[in-house]
Amino acid sequence: MLGELSAFGLALAISPLHIGLLLLLLLGERPRLRGVGFVLAWWATSALVVAALLTVGHGLLLTMEKGTAHRTGLDLLAAGALLALGLKELLNRGEENAPPGWADKLERFCALPLPLLLALSIGLQIISPDDLFLFAKTAGSLLEAGLAPGQEVVGTLLFSLTSSLLLLLPLLALLLLGSERVLPLLRGGKAWLLARGDALVGLVSLGLALYLGWQGIEGLQLSL
Repeated sequence: MLGELSAFGLALAISPLHIGLLLLLLLGERPRLRGVGFVLAWWATSALVVAALLTVGHGLLLTMEKGTAHRTGLDLLAAGALLALGLKELLNRGEENAPPGWADKLERFCALPLPLLLALSIGLQIISPDDLFLFAKTAGSLLEAGLAPGQEVVGTLLFSLTSSLLLLLPLLALLLLGSERVLPLLRGGKAWLLARGDALVGLVSLGLALYLGWQGIEGLQLSL
């Protein structure tokens, strides 16, 4: 279960839009304040969404053992959504070093007041279909394990921490090492992300789609 939670968290963490936005915040004005606020909002949103799904799952008495209708349906739906996302990202890449279509929106996001920027970021995190499936799979794994409430809290916090890892690393580097030493690395990371971020998302999505598809097929076989 811990392996699944970490894998789902890392898959959620690979969000070029949010990572790119954080890098721009760290390269702009008041980087510490805006960067810390952005990462805390991401971390809290991940934890609260999973907690809400767990509450709904317990309230509806959803069963998430392999072979049950809820688990099998979620696995197959998630596999299909992630397969479509992965193929879309890989097939629509265009030229190798061409920036993705969302790149020009980041500068406008960074110019927004921090409260509005955080609200939009949280909204994007919640309504993204692939993120929602990862949230649901995380909650399903915790429900399947039949944990005590305290253990579910620990699992939720582990997932949210893992999902924030790729945002925490550049922020901690800035806070601990200082702007002068980190700014060249942040600029290099931004350039790399704009050039290859979509391909990375596509490959991760395809890998997860294969895993969840295999889980769904096994569930179908058990239910027959």
